[in-house]
Amino acid sequence: MDAREAALRRAHEHAVRWLASLSERRVPARASVDESMRALGTELPDAPSDPADVVDLLATACEPGLTAFPSGRFYGFVVGGTEPAALAADWLVSAWDQNSVMRAASPAYAAAEEVAGAWLLDLLGLPQDSGVGFTTGATMANFTCLAAARDEVLRRSGWSVAHDGLVGGPPVRAVAGQDRHMAVDLALRYLGLGAPALVEADDQGRMVPGALRRVLAADGPGPAIVILQAGDIHSGAFDPFTETVRAAREADAWVHVDGAFGLWAAASPRHAHLTDGCGSADSWATDAHKTLNVPYDCGLAVVRDPSALRAAMGLRGDYLIQHEHGDPVDKVPELSRRGRAFTVWAALRSLGRSGVADLVDRLCRHACAFADGIALIDGARVLNEVVFTQVCAEFGDDERTERVLTRLLDDGTTWISGSTWHGRRVMRISVSNWSTNEDDVTRALDSIRRAAAGL
Repeated sequence: MDAREAALRRAHEHAVRWLASLSERRVPARASVDESMRALGTELPDAPSDPADVVDLLATACEPGLTAFPSGRFYGFVVGGTEPAALAADWLVSAWDQNSVMRAASPAYAAAEEVAGAWLLDLLGLPQDSGVGFTTGATMANFTCLAAARDEVLRRSGWSVAHDGLVGGPPVRAVAGQDRHMAVDLALRYLGLGAPALVEADDQGRMVPGALRRVLAADGPGPAIVILQAGDIHSGAFDPFTETVRAAREADAWVHVDGAFGLWAAASPRHAHLTDGCGSADSWATDAHKTLNVPYDCGLAVVRDPSALRAAMGLRGDYLIQHEHGDPVDKVPELSRRGRAFTVWAALRSLGRSGVADLVDRLCRHACAFADGIALIDGARVLNEVVFTQVCAEFGDDERTERVLTRLLDDGTTWISGSTWHGRRVMRISVSNWSTNEDDVTRALDSIRRAAAGL
């Protein structure tokens, strides 16, 4: 057995052991950063080490400091697990080591991207000739779509960003809801557009259409981008797309939808109504690691007009072997990158249309079970309308809620993070993992009851 095979075998053993531990292990990490550093060793060795021994050291040193993100009892942030076929495909992605830039360099990757992209458009009810780019995550998916939006609205005003930059050009107004995700602001900052003008939202975070009209009319006509939301990070609520898109069209604005986890509602007949009107936008961003449950990292940028996407992201180089119909590199910011479409293809091929719908429905069903269970706890109150996968609750006042959160993490049965929503501290539950089952929810609710008892 050569060194490479020995190292891979050892990695496989550790990976299988780690995955097998998830059903019973403590969800929060046991070791601190400092403890993990000491275990890894802070001095770089002078001599080479056996690859298999290095894998052993990495696994044993890091395991105590790992959070069980893939566990069915992790509900912090909006973090999906890794569906089995997608996980196995991701191992192949590393072994194949493809630089997924050009059709000529990796025909197989280009094919996977074309097929997976078409399947995604079909599942999500988006225009079938849209351009689909596979980015690092939802933040860069938003960046990619908003870059296309910025360049296109300026082009309509007679200004070329690619040639002239932003200085001296017409100002571009970006407009977003008060409860938009911070990734939107970050992408706008990267693009030199500054902070968005904010539109009033209702108590669930849904943009108010009349308020959008007033904001758009305030500064008169000019290049504008309206950013809508499919899935509020706290409530899970969806903007009223039909009315807000209509208001944006009246102002000749580009419409972008940040649907990091919520856009997948369109794949479920039971929940597709949440996205009614969403398909009439100009661009959409989502994250396949969240609701679809493929490995990190994999964002998806979808732009109705492929030529606008290509104009914003494409590049030319004498050494590149470029195809007349375009290449994967024409749809994303990066050159060197992983073959993300392989894992998306594997997840979709494994689940099929009905499997994706069932996954979405199951996550939503678990969220409702959390809301029902928390409502029965003395002093607890669910604050949001549970329409998708998010639940926000409080336990009397901010101080008591914080103590419940602290005791919950100390217990270790589950990981549920806190947040501040509408000026109050809340427990925010995000159900995102394909492997979460009824027993996981029951165990997590029992842990919440224990944390709230006696306070």
